[in-house]
Amino acid sequence: MSCLISGQSFRRPAKRFIVSNAASSSPSLSGSPDQFLDGGAQTKEETIAETEQDPMNLADPDSCFCEFQGVNIHHKVFDPHTTLSDDASVTSVDEAQVTPKVEFPMILLHGFGASVFSWNRVMKPLARLVRSKVLAFDRPAFGLTSRILHPFSGVTNDAKPLNPYSMVYSVLTTLYFIDFLAAEKAILVGHSAGCLVAVDSYFEAPERVAALILIAPAIFAPRPVSTSGSGDKPGEKGPASKFLGTLVELSKVVIGAISRALTGMASMLSSLYKRALAAFLRSPLGVMLVRMAINKFGVTAVRNAWYDSKQVTDHVVQGYTKPLKAKGWDKALVEFTVATLTDNNGSQKKPPSSKRFQEIKCPVVLIVTGDTDRIVPAWNAERLSKAIPGSVFEVITKCGHLPQEEKPDEFISVVAKFLGDVFGGSQQEQQVDLKFQGSVS
Repeated sequence: MSCLISGQSFRRPAKRFIVSNAASSSPSLSGSPDQFLDGGAQTKEETIAETEQDPMNLADPDSCFCEFQGVNIHHKVFDPHTTLSDDASVTSVDEAQVTPKVEFPMILLHGFGASVFSWNRVMKPLARLVRSKVLAFDRPAFGLTSRILHPFSGVTNDAKPLNPYSMVYSVLTTLYFIDFLAAEKAILVGHSAGCLVAVDSYFEAPERVAALILIAPAIFAPRPVSTSGSGDKPGEKGPASKFLGTLVELSKVVIGAISRALTGMASMLSSLYKRALAAFLRSPLGVMLVRMAINKFGVTAVRNAWYDSKQVTDHVVQGYTKPLKAKGWDKALVEFTVATLTDNNGSQKKPPSSKRFQEIKCPVVLIVTGDTDRIVPAWNAERLSKAIPGSVFEVITKCGHLPQEEKPDEFISVVAKFLGDVFGGSQQEQQVDLKFQGSVS
């Protein structure tokens, strides 16, 4: 398919190019999945990543790259107006599910350790569902996006260079791709940690977001704020009550001062700890430990993310491990971890508070995985849905942390219903519109 898309530049112009002579979408890996799970069967440290290659040499035939802020971003785009393949692994869309009144593009944001690959089964159905382009991109440190090993050494006009592994960079990249698609607004779909990018992108530019869809959101949900009163009966206070009230107020002042002092000390110790941890992670020993951890537990983590681990085929294993062949993947993962810990570029130090959640005005749907999600518990997602006004909470049963991969049919059905409710259009109107388009074509 053609990857050329006209679009406006976002803040800084980007260079875009298309992969030629790309590798197969199902690359082979030496060794069986059992070797990945059994550390004793590994004879080399590089069990998963045997050789380090240029990410472009690992790309699929439909892969595209564009340059943003000095990083070559790997992405894929599906257009409903182009011919869609009959790949059996791709979920189909019923004619009645198509929502003709949406016509907003979608941007898909993967979670930690994932990539564009995690959207393979639903990108085309989503494109047909919204009758617009659907784009997924790899965040720096993941997928086939280039690894920048010295994020602060580049030449820039800014006073402080932008760390490509920071949340700020991911947000700006998301907003860039909205312009890239020549759209005023887009529907942001986040999965797991990608939900943080989606929500922060909304807070950065709410006018650019048509809707939010959060899948197994790895966002700490605030506890519900109690609105009940103290239950005390009103009455006139006597001298004893006034004296006790004065003591209470004085205690609050003293406790507040002590609390601020302890908070300052804790903040200083936390900063020192984070710096020491960052220095250790960047050391040769730290990088080696990262490689060992991924080789030992990487595939196991993927299997645990599914309700039925038997569905994790060799194709799925290869899709998740192929990016580990990219040059510098281990050091990039370290930089991502350090950026998350130290907040080098001024990104939010804490998840959005319940007060900020109240500011979300666009439609939101939260799709969780029932009680079988071993990574993000369903109760957290349910609590998050209660913190966001007007949100819709859906549970996909017998499903793990990856509904778009494990239960793509149910996932598409939930999204179709949500978009139909949000953007209007009855079932009959949709069917009539589809028949009309079929007669014209």
